[in-house]
Amino acid sequence: MTAQRPTVLATFTGDANPYGGGDPYADYRTADFPFTRYADLADRRLGAGVVAANDEFFAQRENLLVPGAAEFDPEHFGHKGKIMDGWETRRRRGASAEHPWPTAEDHDWALVRLGAPGVIRGIVVDTAHFRGNYPQAVSVEGVSVPGSPSPEELLADDVKWTTLVPRTAVGGHAANGFAVSVEQRFTHLRVNQHPDGGIARLRVYGEVVPDPRWLSALGTFDVVALENGGQAEDASNLFYSPATNTIQPGRSRKMDDGWETRRRRDNGNDWIRYRLVAQSEIRALEIDTAYLKGNSAGWASVSVKNGDEAEWSEVLPRTRLQPDTNHRFTLAAPVVGTHARVDIFPDGGISRLRLFGSLTEEGASRLAARHQELGG
Repeated sequence: MTAQRPTVLATFTGDANPYGGGDPYADYRTADFPFTRYADLADRRLGAGVVAANDEFFAQRENLLVPGAAEFDPEHFGHKGKIMDGWETRRRRGASAEHPWPTAEDHDWALVRLGAPGVIRGIVVDTAHFRGNYPQAVSVEGVSVPGSPSPEELLADDVKWTTLVPRTAVGGHAANGFAVSVEQRFTHLRVNQHPDGGIARLRVYGEVVPDPRWLSALGTFDVVALENGGQAEDASNLFYSPATNTIQPGRSRKMDDGWETRRRRDNGNDWIRYRLVAQSEIRALEIDTAYLKGNSAGWASVSVKNGDEAEWSEVLPRTRLQPDTNHRFTLAAPVVGTHARVDIFPDGGISRLRLFGSLTEEGASRLAARHQELGG
């Protein structure tokens, strides 16, 4: 097991005050974590799941990956006690009356399958609403196992886990953030809480590293999709929703599952810049405005460039968009690029961008080399 010292960007320890009424987040302890600009690899929309836990007596393990902030209802009790929006285990006890306390090694654990394998840049262990029943400390380990391993296979003695966050004290009712600097590709995490307690949410931020053999077998695929390794690098405005939404799997299911900007009062326009999975040949594209009805972009254009320092080349001229509609375009000739940019006019939003094509020989070679370098 390889260990590293974490960079704890905001340290919260000790109990939070008991809930005193009013807004339960009024005394929530949090901070800005720079790694949250990356995608959440444990997003349920990508296919992430909590596949096993040793104990979930008070609250189910699946709550760890629920989108959005944890909710709190002070009057919500069940036959096992207070119902919490998180993963909560029973109180551990020692072996006997003479030794009623748990040992230093006693802990609870949950196994998390990442929705998309990748390099992890930061982890947030959120103990929202767990004020006096949070774990004393947490640790997180990662492993890369191909295919779809069972919990028993992941816990086998020959599986070698890498420590991403060593055992570190955390605080109650707080977002506990850890930067991670292990340059490896991971498929699964083991989240440990010492000795017991509750965690509301787990967020795992990083860069998707796809399997090049899978993409090669597909032939034509969406070369900007998050699950295939695309990234939303920057955007002009993120007032209502993140740009990463536009490359999430599937169609948008509601208005905030896309990208929407604030209303402009000038003569400018809004945009998103993307990095493709690798150098690709693009042959068709889609711009979807699903669920954006009175606030969809009026017009859009798409440009591509080949290399960080290259000039942008427009592949779809400024085109009128319809609300709540999926627009499909085929290109007159394939276009090779590493980056793409969608401009909307003057403001508003789109729900999804799809760029269909295939890797070039150079793109496939570089992707395979990175995959091997990261232990994939």
